[in-house]
Amino acid sequence: MLTDLFILRDVPGYIRLDNSPEFVAEAERKWIGAVSAQTPYIEPGSPWENGYIESFNARLSDGPLNDEIFYSLKEAQIIIEQWRQHCKTKRPHSALGYKPPAPETSIPLQ
Repeated sequence: MLTDLFILRDVPGYIRLDNSPEFVAEAERKWIGAVSAQTPYIEPGSPWENGYIESFNARLSDGPLNDEIFYSLKEAQIIIEQWRQHCKTKRPHSALGYKPPAPETSIPLQ
């Protein structure tokens, strides 16, 4: 699919990859080299290279991905969105003095 896209739109200078399973990642890097693109590869377990993603992935893995069994994509979307909203509005953060980052407010309707 990407080959077809590159034929239509040209090959980008860089393609960013996640840390797929070892054998998949190796095949991806070989394919990217074959189409003359480059990849700013991030070593596994290197949160200093992409701290936001590593931090998010760790929290998501420790949260709903470990706690739930999803029986459909829709169920996963709903549960993960509820978890995301909880993290954004209710979960205390140590960097904020154990306060939630954006507490929910109740504004009376007129």
